[in-house]
Amino acid sequence: MPETPADPIAAWAAHDPGAVAVVEGTRVTTRAELNAEVNRMTSGLAALGVQAGERGVWCGPNSTEVVVFMHACRKLGLVAVPLPYRFTAEESHHVLSDSEASLVMVDAAYAPTVAGLLPRLPALRHAVSFRGAHPGLRPVEEVKALGSPDEPPPPAGYGTAMMYTSGTTGRPKGAIRSRSDRALLAAMMAELNFGSGEVHLVTGPLYHAGPNAFALLTHITGGTLVVMRSFDPAEWLTLVAEHRVTSAFVTPTHLKRIVSLPDLALAAADVTSLRTVIANAAPVPYALKQEVISKLGEGFLYEVYGSTELGIATVLRPEDQLRKPGSCGRPYGGIELKVVGDDGSELPPGDAGELFVRTTLAIDGYHRAAEQMPELPGGEGWKSVGDVAWLDDEGYLHICDRKTDLVITGGMNVYPAEVEAALHGHPGVADVAVIGLPDDEWGERVHAVVVPRPGRTVDPADLEAFLASRLAGFKRPRSWEVRPELPRTESGKLLKRVLRAQHWDGQRSQV
Repeated sequence: MPETPADPIAAWAAHDPGAVAVVEGTRVTTRAELNAEVNRMTSGLAALGVQAGERGVWCGPNSTEVVVFMHACRKLGLVAVPLPYRFTAEESHHVLSDSEASLVMVDAAYAPTVAGLLPRLPALRHAVSFRGAHPGLRPVEEVKALGSPDEPPPPAGYGTAMMYTSGTTGRPKGAIRSRSDRALLAAMMAELNFGSGEVHLVTGPLYHAGPNAFALLTHITGGTLVVMRSFDPAEWLTLVAEHRVTSAFVTPTHLKRIVSLPDLALAAADVTSLRTVIANAAPVPYALKQEVISKLGEGFLYEVYGSTELGIATVLRPEDQLRKPGSCGRPYGGIELKVVGDDGSELPPGDAGELFVRTTLAIDGYHRAAEQMPELPGGEGWKSVGDVAWLDDEGYLHICDRKTDLVITGGMNVYPAEVEAALHGHPGVADVAVIGLPDDEWGERVHAVVVPRPGRTVDPADLEAFLASRLAGFKRPRSWEVRPELPRTESGKLLKRVLRAQHWDGQRSQV
């Protein structure tokens, strides 16, 4: 990348102003146009009195405008706070209030929710709408009219991010990350075969840590973003072929929907440009990996273990996808893993315990939260997000489940992820969730919620027979349920707390 000017987006614009920076549908934005829009936004917000260090919240589906605002936060030195656009009014109020935001930028399609909250947010000085107007919100065009396309002065402080965790186990908390280890990021990119000049397909929502990070990395290293406002599997394949996409960050749900397309559509698909497809947000079932490789080809699928709090900690490379069933890879670049028992002692390979990670990609902590990430005593930087895991004799990581999802039935530990992985191998199962329900005899019983593949039906008796040779009796579900879909976040994480609440509230319909 050129050395000057200092800002990477400006540098790439100066180097090759006509190169494509963002593609969204038929809308194409060059590097020069992107940098000018970012500068107008940056200096326009500064003219309103928005200062470095303040929190700037953005809300809306993926769009060119969202990308512009993400870069403007960095150039102005703001703390960028994504607000999931599908949040309820109360969830949105929690983020806007807890983050102590002074600015919110919201897509007009979702402006009514934010506008209705403004009387309850006295610290929020500026509310701006984009992609349309809304009463009570300032149109973004007015903000940019106050600014200039010229390069603004360097910010007083480097722009950072505060991602609110998806709340799979409770109320979302703001995860603060104020630093970046460039050497470790470079090692991660090398491990993932992710380099300069990427054509990166933004598949998941940019408010999620993974898509957000790889979108920014793509632009900082001189690549092109192909932005999907919402995911459609057929369109995904079309965009890969049309734009010669080289990389994408996806969830297992995305992969399932892609490989579930008709055989003719998959046979006609051209994915030869793909070098790196990174799967995260939930474990990738082994059966799904086999299906992806058989239908789309091999050599580009990577699985990673990571989180909003820890960043990416391990990578499973394409050559290991089928060789290491159930694994999500090994650490890289000096990242360390430790599996710890209940007494705090480190466990040997093969034994499951709580996973602790030592990495410079970890967040500083949670904003305004009494409860922080668990750490091992000694102040040596070992942190945990509550996953139970084990390491094999080659150092590959195998995640069992979250500690909070463990089911104890008849005194035996059952990890729902193991049962889910087995059920994913059934040809009629598209999605599955396993939870523990109260049981007078066993304390808890294993309960499975199954989503059939399109056009298929599933019979619990058939599923029980399928599991008979694959799982011990105490691990197999004692009750079943069939649903058309499971509650998931936009980033693909399964909301088991929602399922538990529905059952505890007596809303279950058993089969």
